[in-house]
Amino acid sequence: MDFARKVVKALEVPHTQEESSSSGLQFVSSDDLLPVPVEERTWTAFSYVAFWGSTSINVSTWMITSSLIVNGMSWWQAWLCIWLGYGVMMPFIILAGRPGAVFHITFPVVNRASFGIFGSLWCVFNRAAMACIWYGVQSSIGGTCVLVMLRAIWPSVDNIPNSMPASSGTNTRDFMCFIIFWIISLPLIWPPVHTIRHFFTFKTIVTSIACLVFMIWCIVKAKGIGPIIHQPGTLHGSELAWSMMVGISVCISNMITLTTNAPDFGSRAVSPSAPIWSQVWSIPFSYGTICLLGVIVSSSSQTIYGYAIWSPVDLLAMFLEDDPSGATRFGVVFIAASFIVAQMGTNISANSVSAGCDLTALFPRFINIRRGGYLCAIVGLVMCPWNLVSSSNRFTSYMSAYSVFLSAIAGVMATEYWLVRKGHYNVADLYVTRKGSWYWYSYGFNLRAYAGYLAGIIINVVGFVGDIGIPVPVAATHIFDLNFFAGFGTSSIVYYVLSRLFPPLGSAGKFEEIDVSGYEERMTSIDRDTNSKDDTIEKDSV
Repeated sequence: MDFARKVVKALEVPHTQEESSSSGLQFVSSDDLLPVPVEERTWTAFSYVAFWGSTSINVSTWMITSSLIVNGMSWWQAWLCIWLGYGVMMPFIILAGRPGAVFHITFPVVNRASFGIFGSLWCVFNRAAMACIWYGVQSSIGGTCVLVMLRAIWPSVDNIPNSMPASSGTNTRDFMCFIIFWIISLPLIWPPVHTIRHFFTFKTIVTSIACLVFMIWCIVKAKGIGPIIHQPGTLHGSELAWSMMVGISVCISNMITLTTNAPDFGSRAVSPSAPIWSQVWSIPFSYGTICLLGVIVSSSSQTIYGYAIWSPVDLLAMFLEDDPSGATRFGVVFIAASFIVAQMGTNISANSVSAGCDLTALFPRFINIRRGGYLCAIVGLVMCPWNLVSSSNRFTSYMSAYSVFLSAIAGVMATEYWLVRKGHYNVADLYVTRKGSWYWYSYGFNLRAYAGYLAGIIINVVGFVGDIGIPVPVAATHIFDLNFFAGFGTSSIVYYVLSRLFPPLGSAGKFEEIDVSGYEERMTSIDRDTNSKDDTIEKDSV
C-alpha cells in the first residue's frame, strides 16, 4: 500500500504556485491551469504575426483552393473565397482569445466561466480528442514529406522490402517514414508555450523561402505560370454564390479549432493589445498568400506534366522521376525538409498545445501541458492514422464537419464574455467547487450554456447527415453550408436569452474588463511577502 502511494506521488506533477498548494483542490487546479505568471507573458505583436505565418504554411492549406477550382471556379474566385473565409474568422479569433489575453488563462479555464467548473469537462474532452486525431493525421502527411526527402537523398529507399501484412494498411517503407517524422517531432513538445514562439519565427522564415523557391522553380520549368491562371470559371448565378459559400465554409472549418485555441496562446501575451492588430492583417494575409502560391505552382505543373498536380508532395515526387540531376535532388531535399518543418509547426500550434492544455484540465493532478502534448503524440501514433485516412475518402470531410460543431461552444463562450458578464471575471472562483461561487451554477454545470450548445448542434445536424452522403432537404444543405454562422449564432442567441431570463451570478450591466476577485494583486502581494521573509531569514543567518 505504501509502495502504491509512492508511485502515485511520483506520478503527480509538481505544484509550485501558492494557490494550488493552499487550496488542496488538485482536481480543478494546477500550475498550468492557473493564470500565466508575469515572466512567461512574452508574446509580442510580432510573435502573433510569426505564429500565423507559421500556422498557415502546411500541405493542407496549400491545397485548399484545389477543390474549389476543380468544382468550376476560376482561380480568382477561389482566392476570393480564401480571403473572405479567413477574413471572416479573424474577428472571431480575436473575440475568443480576448479573455486569455486579459486574464492570462487558457481555453479550459475560460470554458469554465461559460459551462461551469464540471460542465466544461465535456467541451474540453471533445477538443482534446479532436487534437489527438488531427495530430496523427498531420503526422501521416509529414511522413509522406519524409519519404520524398529520403527518395531524393537515397533513391534506393523505394526498394526497401515490405515485411508488414496487408491488414496493417501500410508498408515498411511508409511506416518507417511516419516513425521518423513522429520521432523528430517529439523534442518540439518539450519547450514551454511561452518559448515556442521562437520556433514559429524560424518556421515562418524557412518555409516562406522554400515556398517562393518552389514557385519560381515551377514557373521556370513551365516557362510561364500555366493555364489555370487564365482558365475562366464555369459556375454562374446562384450556383456560383452557393459554391463560394461552401468555399468560405471550408476555410472556416479549417480555422474553428484554432479559434477555440486562441486563449491558449493569448494567455502568453505581453499585453492585452498584442494579439489584436497583429492578427487583424496577419491571418487573412498569411493564408491568402500560401493559397496563391499553391495555385501558381499547380497551374505551372499542368504545363509541365499535362495535368494539374495540387499536392506539393506529389509534385516534388514527380520531379524525382526520370533520373533527376543532382541540383534537382538538392532542391527537392530542401523543399521537402521545409514542408516537414511546416507539418511539425502545424502539429504544435493546432494540436499538441491544445491537447496538452485540455488534458491538464481533465487530469490536473497527473498531467501538465508537456505531458499532455506527449500523450497526444502517443495517441496519434497508436490510432494508426494511415488506416483512418485510407479507409474512407470522406474521412477529412467527417472530421472537418465535426469540428464545425465547436462553433456552438465558441458561440456560448463569446456571448458569456462580451454580452452576459461583459468582461467581468472572478478569476479566484474559476478554481473552487464551492456553492455560491460564480461558476458553480447548478452543481458545477451551467444548464443555460448546454441549452445553447445543443441548439447550435441541432440546427446543423440534418445538414451534417447530408454532408456524409444521406439525402436531406435542400434547405438543410444550405444551412450546413453556413454551418459556422448557424451554430455560433444559434448557440449565442439561445444562451443570451436564457441568461437574460435567468441571470447568472456576476451578470453585469456595463462592459468593463476587470477581475472582481483581485486574484493577481493578491498573488503578487503573497509573492512579495514571501520574498521579504526570505530576505529577512537570509540577513539573520548572516
